[in-house]
Amino acid sequence: ADVRVERRFVPESCPRAVRPGDFVRYHYLGAFPDGTRFDSSYDRGSTFNVFVGKGQLIAGMDKALVGMCVNERRFVKIPPKLAYGSEGVSGVIPPNAVLHFDVLLIDLWNSEDEVQVQTYFKPEKCPRTVQVSDFVRYHYNGTFLDGTLFDSSHNRMRTYDTYVGIGWLIPGMDQGLLGMCIGEKRIITIPPFLAYGEEGDGKSDIPGQASLVFDVVLLDLHNPKDGITIENQHVPESCERRSQTGDFLRYHYNGTLLDGTLFDSSYSRNRTYDTYVGKGYVIAGMDEGLLGVCTGEKRRIIIPPHLGYGEEGRGKIPGSAVLVFDIHVVDFHNPADSVSITVNYKPSNCTVLSKKGDYLKYHYNASLLDGTLLDSTHSLGKTYNIVLGSGQVVVGMDMGLQDMCVGERRTVVIPPHLGYGEDGVEGEVPGSAVLVFDIELLELVSGLPEGYMFVWNGEVSPNLFEEIDQNHDGEVLLEEFSEYIQAQVDSGKGKLAPGFDFEKIVKNMFTNQDRDGNGKVTAEEFKLKDQEAKEEHDEL
Repeated sequence: ADVRVERRFVPESCPRAVRPGDFVRYHYLGAFPDGTRFDSSYDRGSTFNVFVGKGQLIAGMDKALVGMCVNERRFVKIPPKLAYGSEGVSGVIPPNAVLHFDVLLIDLWNSEDEVQVQTYFKPEKCPRTVQVSDFVRYHYNGTFLDGTLFDSSHNRMRTYDTYVGIGWLIPGMDQGLLGMCIGEKRIITIPPFLAYGEEGDGKSDIPGQASLVFDVVLLDLHNPKDGITIENQHVPESCERRSQTGDFLRYHYNGTLLDGTLFDSSYSRNRTYDTYVGKGYVIAGMDEGLLGVCTGEKRRIIIPPHLGYGEEGRGKIPGSAVLVFDIHVVDFHNPADSVSITVNYKPSNCTVLSKKGDYLKYHYNASLLDGTLLDSTHSLGKTYNIVLGSGQVVVGMDMGLQDMCVGERRTVVIPPHLGYGEDGVEGEVPGSAVLVFDIELLELVSGLPEGYMFVWNGEVSPNLFEEIDQNHDGEVLLEEFSEYIQAQVDSGKGKLAPGFDFEKIVKNMFTNQDRDGNGKVTAEEFKLKDQEAKEEHDEL
């Protein structure tokens, strides 16, 4: 009689069946035909591990295991001549015993095996693959050949991070990860002699001589020698200036990991990120990646972890992560910048130029460097009117309106330190913004010499005080003073500084004369501006 095999369970997929020379791990129950059990691997809590077809088993078992798949269950009847024969085994198996075995195959490999790699998902784009000495971050499920899970990075909620090809991993994994792309998924099957060998791994409950199957998805990849990578996505046609070390930039960004996970975005905060570049205020890779950009430029900056947040990571950024920043440069300037003036049109007759104290009426469009319109006098339908150099506008505007003639048009670019500074104007002008004004000067009323609020057009009356003191009581009140000045202006004998409120100027002049502050001016107190100057001069 020969061995009789009954296939109790055969799995749907059977990629490989036992051949003589293979090594197997299996569980079994051994019983006599009457059902009395004489042995069980389950009782020992470990599989029976052995080479098939090399005489290490009873002959009937060597035959019975051939052709078996992992997870297959066989019921085997072995006659005595293919078992322990007429001798039996003292105290365990009587002579001429027929043996029944219930066998479940757990694992199967051959010493000629190599690492098997099966890629079941590969992204369309694969700019780079894993090479020896690269550092990778991946997720995995680790199972035995029979599908039993022994370990999973997903359960720990964190990637496995390691160098590849330098002995940090089991040899089969070192080999199985090579050539992988970001986002690729593969199944890596490793025979025990390229894994944990005869001893297994107590920490992970991996028994000796076990084949391992890793289902791996690669999330991240870099090399310690990597620098940053810059991919230009949009460079404006006109780019008169590129950022340099020490410049102050305002930019928008989306920050993602290599697998596309968003970790941060300035757009979501609805405000730009503002920083000096090349000065160590941002991570090293960003400091470098923001150099040489134009206003309006969009670029992608890929930063390896040693130029990013390192092994520790930060917030939503895991340790050793490669960072991908898609940036859009909104504007930049240097703290040393002054106002830049471009004359777009100058009338042929341009002799009277604006100076400090002149009263100007002009139209303007105000915008940011990216073209966003902030404000326009045209939309209001009236000019903007100021006294030049009197602090009624930002410093940069006072500078930009100098030496301009009526009808002239210019573009004035004002850096924030001469504009609205770091704070900007709530709801209108962003902090640290460069401003662009397109200006047209429509009217210019010449101002008075510096320090004067009122000047005489002709000779000054020698009896000035008497003329002002209309009721001749030796005292001039504000009302009398005001009426007199008004009369001089109306008759053309005198001129007030343009652009200021009449009452304010007169009150100012009156207060200057009312030296004791009692609300009246006496003949003793009363002096003209050039008399004051002479007296001071004499004292010197």
